[in-house]
Amino acid sequence: MREAVVMANSPSVPEKLTVIVTGASAGIGRLICLRLAKKNYRLVLAARSVDKLTHLQAELTESGCECIAVPTDVADPNALEALVKVAMDRFGRIDVLINNAGIECFAVFDQLPLDQILQTIETNLTGAIILTRHVVPIMRIQGFGRIINMASAAGKHGPAFGAVYGATKAGLIAFTQGLRGELLRVGITATVICPGFATDGGVYDEIIKATGRKTPFFMGATTAQRVAAAVEKAILTGPPEMIICFPALRPIFLFRDIFPRLGEKIILAVTFKFFRRAATKKK
Repeated sequence: MREAVVMANSPSVPEKLTVIVTGASAGIGRLICLRLAKKNYRLVLAARSVDKLTHLQAELTESGCECIAVPTDVADPNALEALVKVAMDRFGRIDVLINNAGIECFAVFDQLPLDQILQTIETNLTGAIILTRHVVPIMRIQGFGRIINMASAAGKHGPAFGAVYGATKAGLIAFTQGLRGELLRVGITATVICPGFATDGGVYDEIIKATGRKTPFFMGATTAQRVAAAVEKAILTGPPEMIICFPALRPIFLFRDIFPRLGEKIILAVTFKFFRRAATKKK
């Protein structure tokens, strides 16, 4: 844990980190908050669900965590600006931004309503970019910051029947890479986390329940707890990218890059039927 030691000894790093978590009220976001609360971080909880957010705030406060709940729709630019203002008014700094909010979008592409396409892009990608834009100037002044973007393995290879969802997650990966290259020298790291199927709290839970089928083994899977642990590690070490999945998908993506047509055929052979069921699931 050499990185953690360096972090602790740096004069620009506060003793107690202030962390914004979007999509905090449920699933992976909630588990991230529960895990970080044990580290005595100060948390700014952001999500659309007021009731769930209030309940989480009460739970964390009872455990001794200093936190505030800010009902926020990440698709609303005004709400994002207000979120940053509330965080700064309360804590005076923002050390970590976790862009976790996201929605799934699996359907036959030419049957997707336009409003669903726009909502997916605004929630999964645009909101993260705009919120980061508000936070980066604060981190520049501090000389320290961690930006953690929750993408997906779908961003590494866009799934059939998930073109819009995959595009938003691929966009987050590229956004993180560009941001990291620009800001690394001023003490701000950007990390993208790409989970596989998170079977106990990710966006795929609804799909699995609706289709009645488990994900094929070679598609890979993980748990929300493992993703939350990866977020904690990213705060400490600031790596460029973390793919959280078993079996490991990075060798598959490398093979596809070297042999694009053959790699595509293999991926489609494993994933096509499952994603077709997801796209035609009953609402």
